Amino acid sequence: MRKALTLLALAAPLSAQAAETGDLVRFIACPVYRDADSGKKSGCWLASDPATGGRYDVSQSPYKPDWNFAVLVEGRLAAASPASCGAAVLEPVRTSRLAAPCVRHMLPAEGFPGRKYVLPRRNINPLSVARPLPPGPYAERVFTTWFEFDRDFLVYQYDDYQIDNAVTWIRGAKPAKLVVTGFAATTPETVSAQQIAERPEVAQERAESIAQTLRRLLPGMTVETKWEVGAKPSSDPDADGIPGQAQRRAEIRAVF
Repeated sequence: MRKALTLLALAAPLSAQAAETGDLVRFIACPVYRDADSGKKSGCWLASDPATGGRYDVSQSPYKPDWNFAVLVEGRLAAASPASCGAAVLEPVRTSRLAAPCVRHMLPAEGFPGRKYVLPRRNINPLSVARPLPPGPYAERVFTTWFEFDRDFLVYQYDDYQIDNAVTWIRGAKPAKLVVTGFAATTPETVSAQQIAERPEVAQERAESIAQTLRRLLPGMTVETKWEVGAKPSSDPDADGIPGQAQRRAEIRAVF
C-alpha cells in the first residue's frame, strides 16, 4: 500500500479529474511537498487521489501534512486556478495524519511560484493584545473546537483560535459552569479502499484535553466533561461544510 501510494503521488497529472466546483473530495494518500520561491512558507502541499490519479493542492488546510505519513484528505474543489502549485485547489480542506508510513518526496518548483504567505482568517492575536470583553446580556452558549481524524491534539493557530474566542466570552459572561463534550466518528467508512473509523476512546480524550486547557485559562471555573461516540455532524459554520470535520469535535457549553 505504501509503495502504491507513493507511485500515484508522483505520477499524478497536474489537473485533477474532479467533478464540479464545490464537490466534496475525500481520499487517502502520501503527501508531496513542492518547493517554491515566492518567499516565506510559499511551498505547496500536494496529494493525489488513488482512485482517479487526480492531483490536488491541499496547502490551505489548517492541519499541515507530515510527509512521513499518509493523510486523510477532505475538501471541496475550489474555483481557484491551479497555476500557483500545479494542482486543482481544495478549499476548504482538511488533512489528517494517519499511521501509515510514507517515503518523503519533494518536487522542484517546475515553474510554479507557490503562493505568498498570508495570515489565515482564523488567527489568534498575541497574548499582549487586549481582548475586549463582549457585551451582555448573556445566555447559554456553545463553542466548538475541531480535531484531526482520531486525534485529540490541539492544532496551533486553529484550535487555540477557537478556544481564545470562547475564553474571552466566558470571562465576560461568568457562567456557573462549563460542560465539555467530546465526540468521535466511530462508524466505519471506506475511503480509498481502506476502512477507517475513530477509536471510541478519542471522544473522552478530546473532552479531557479541552477541559484541561480551560482549567488552566480560567482558574476557579467549574469544568465538567462528557463524551459521545457515533457523532452526528455539528452545524457550526466553522466546520466549513466538511462532514468529517463536523463530527471530529468537542463542544464547550456555558451553563448559567
